[in-house]
Amino acid sequence: MAWALIHAGWMHFILAVINAHHWTMRYVTTFSTEVFSLLNSIIYFHKAVQELERAHDHLSFAAFLYAVIGAIGTMLVAIFLSTAEQWRPLFHRYVRMGLAEYAAAISIIIFIGMPRVGELASLDRSTLHVNMSFKPSHPDRTVFFVQFWHLPVAWIFAAIIPGFIITALFFFDHEVSSIICTIDRYGTKKPSGFAWDIVLLGTTTALCGILGIPPANGLLPQAPLHSESLIHTEKEEILISVDGEEKVEHRDVKRVYEQRWSAFLHAGAILIFISPPCQHVLGWTPTSVLAGLFIFMGEQSLSVNPILYRFFHLLTPRSELPALPRDVKSYRGVHIYTIVQIVVTVVIFIVTLTKAAPAFPVLIIILVPIRLLLMNKLWDRETLRFVDAWACRKGTPEDDKDLLAGEVNEKDAGPTVPGMKLQSAASQA
Repeated sequence: MAWALIHAGWMHFILAVINAHHWTMRYVTTFSTEVFSLLNSIIYFHKAVQELERAHDHLSFAAFLYAVIGAIGTMLVAIFLSTAEQWRPLFHRYVRMGLAEYAAAISIIIFIGMPRVGELASLDRSTLHVNMSFKPSHPDRTVFFVQFWHLPVAWIFAAIIPGFIITALFFFDHEVSSIICTIDRYGTKKPSGFAWDIVLLGTTTALCGILGIPPANGLLPQAPLHSESLIHTEKEEILISVDGEEKVEHRDVKRVYEQRWSAFLHAGAILIFISPPCQHVLGWTPTSVLAGLFIFMGEQSLSVNPILYRFFHLLTPRSELPALPRDVKSYRGVHIYTIVQIVVTVVIFIVTLTKAAPAFPVLIIILVPIRLLLMNKLWDRETLRFVDAWACRKGTPEDDKDLLAGEVNEKDAGPTVPGMKLQSAASQA
């Protein structure tokens, strides 16, 4: 495993040096990113169920019932607090902002303390396992570093294959999550440092291999929850023309605070709590609270996924559906498109439960050529233009094809000679 992660590290460096983001992600559309986001939500929900299943196997029935209540309560309180910005005029604005931005943390603290009060304190509970001393957690290891140099050369080269699979997973995972967190609705202005992100990810991946620990890349390295917590409203001046006169109009525009402090402080807090003195505090955390956090993360990711709202349209009577653009004939193509996305997501999720799970990133990548080469033959252009778009740039694949077709027609027509039409008319006369 160590060499697989070391190989993945230098592969990340190569991807960053050649700026792989520019010539790979420019072909990705929201069809693939929405499927990937939905898959992440389902995985979050599945992880929550797994945590509760383990609680059921190791706890008494009464303790298990409270574990379920704790998981659902953690999720509901976090969702409730995340809406604090809408509680105006209740509390000061900064109080509402604090409640909304740290909704998950506040909910976790509440449900860590609750089972230690009153009669609940007598219930058995399953908590996070932590190491209380500064030494490797594996009983067979005496040093932190893996002696990876003792592996035969043949196995070192064989580890390139799993290293490539890990690289493909981490690269696509990080790129798509970065795209999801910087979409138009967040109004970001600063360019994303995709190459530097991949360098950092490659460094941490190789370091994890040397230390013999799982690679530290999360399910969503940059969660939409972070972007959502940093949204604020700004006044923007827009120049409009009314009856031939130009006027300045002020509009409310939602943007994200683009800063480094929140990520830096969160990283610092993580380093503090993984230190031996503070790990004891983490050991108080019931696994049911962790399950509730997974449900909350999945809900937050799902709530901003367009697939969810198009799925609601599937359940809506035709007379109640919102009007479509003039060029889109009916909702039939939109509904089929949504069903295909859901079915594809479920199939990929099933693959993640089998022995072929490490190859699931390949299935996500295959969706890119399928969208560009096959789906345009099954759906009409206007429907695809309505439901899909480029993930990293303006416009849609159909817009690019129209532009290319226009350029080809201009070349076929040849250059226009000034006065040609005038001379032709004179000769006819």
